[in-house]
Amino acid sequence: MPLSHLHALDEDLIARASRVRLACFDVDGTLTDGRLYLDGDGREQKAFHVQDGQGLVLLKRAGIEVAFITARGGTVAVARGRELGVQVFTGVKDKLAQVKTLCAGLGISLDEVAFMGDDLPDVPPLQAVGLGIVPANAHAWTAAHAHWRTRSTGGEGAAREACDLILASQGHAPSFEGVTA
Repeated sequence: MPLSHLHALDEDLIARASRVRLACFDVDGTLTDGRLYLDGDGREQKAFHVQDGQGLVLLKRAGIEVAFITARGGTVAVARGRELGVQVFTGVKDKLAQVKTLCAGLGISLDEVAFMGDDLPDVPPLQAVGLGIVPANAHAWTAAHAHWRTRSTGGEGAAREACDLILASQGHAPSFEGVTA
């Protein structure tokens, strides 16, 4: 999101985004399109959008901590997280508890956290954090608890929109020198 587009957004939303020091993302349905691909041996495959990855890298470069928090197990999210240099928590039954643990470790409040998710397990953290975001295709029951809904769907650039909102609200125009995801 170009800095010039901030004027079109609600002042409360910009204020919330400007306080973010930790950005947490659900994986399935948020960083992916939510479909699960299993081969004959039960090995999982997922597709991640490269622009979402770039947004996550830009957040980290701006000094914002990034974490993936997913209820599912498996190695795919871990591999993507490792590639991007972000923390990954898999098999999480209580996502809000995990967010609180991260906050305690960083010495920050829930008000300084953005959480992006798309379905019912994401509601508790969406309600508790300073900036709750859902992708365009989030379930309606979940979307009702968000501060903002992206135009893009999960796995199709929604996370990048969230990253751009946070970056722009904090005055971080991306540098194009050495940018890779």
